[in-house]
Amino acid sequence: MPVQYDVAVPGSDGWLVSFPGLLRTFPGLLRGAIGANIWQRTSCPFSSLVECSAPMAKKLKRAVAAATKSAAPKKLVSKKTPTRKSSPASSKKPAAKTAGRSSAARGKTARYWLVKSEPDAFSIDDLARSKKQTTHWDGVRNYQARNILRDEMRLGDLVLFYHSNAKPPGIAGVTRVVAEGYPDHTAFDPQDKHYDPKSKRGDPTWYMVDLQLVEKFPNELGLPQLKEVPALSDMMLLRRGARLSVQPVAAAEFKTILKLAKQTS
Repeated sequence: MPVQYDVAVPGSDGWLVSFPGLLRTFPGLLRGAIGANIWQRTSCPFSSLVECSAPMAKKLKRAVAAATKSAAPKKLVSKKTPTRKSSPASSKKPAAKTAGRSSAARGKTARYWLVKSEPDAFSIDDLARSKKQTTHWDGVRNYQARNILRDEMRLGDLVLFYHSNAKPPGIAGVTRVVAEGYPDHTAFDPQDKHYDPKSKRGDPTWYMVDLQLVEKFPNELGLPQLKEVPALSDMMLLRRGARLSVQPVAAAEFKTILKLAKQTS
C-alpha cells in the first residue's frame, strides 16, 4: 500500500508535501535518503508525483524525521474521498471525482472548454430540467474529444454550452465540471445508439464527465455574432473545419463571451 504523511516538510531546496497515496517533492529534496526505489509516475514544471511502496516506509519516515529537526511540520488539510452521484443508466459505474478541490484550489490554472449538443437531442433547457441540473456528457466518439474528457477536464472547470445544428447555432450558457472523466456506460449497452462493442468494462474506450448548469444566457450568442468579434478571431470554434465536439477555450475568449452575454441580456 502507498505511504501517506500528512505534513509539509521544509528541506534544503524545497518542500515535501503529502497527498493520499502520493508524495510530491521538489527536485533534490531527500533524493539521497529516499533512493531509487521510488517509482516516478509523472512530472510537471514545478514538481514530480511519486508513489512510495510499503518497503520504503521506514526509510522514508526516518528521512522525514531528519528533515523536520530544523523546522516544525506544517499540517495539511486532508483531502476528502471523491464521490459521484448515482445514475439510473448504470449501477456499476466506477466512482468519479466529484469532491475535493477544483483546479484553482489545487494551485493549477483554471481551464475553460466548450461542448456541443444539438438542441433537438439535448438542449440547455433539458439540462436545466435535469436532476440537480446535472448530466453526464456521454456519447462522445472522437478520440481527441475523448482525451479531453478523460485526461484534461478537472473539477470546477467552466464549460460553454453550444447548440449545434441550430438556426443559427450559438452559445447558450455556461456549465461546470462536477465529475471528472469516467467510463461512458452507453458504450456497453447494445440497445444504446452510442454502443461500441470494442469498448469493454474492464478496458473502456470512451469516457464522459458530469456537467452542472451554472448559467443560461438570456439571449443565445449566435455564431454570426461571434464571428464579428475581433477578440474571438482565434477561437477554435470559429476556425474553418474545426468540428470537434469538445474544445478548449482560452481564458480571454471565455471572458469575452461572458461580457457579450451580459451586454445582450
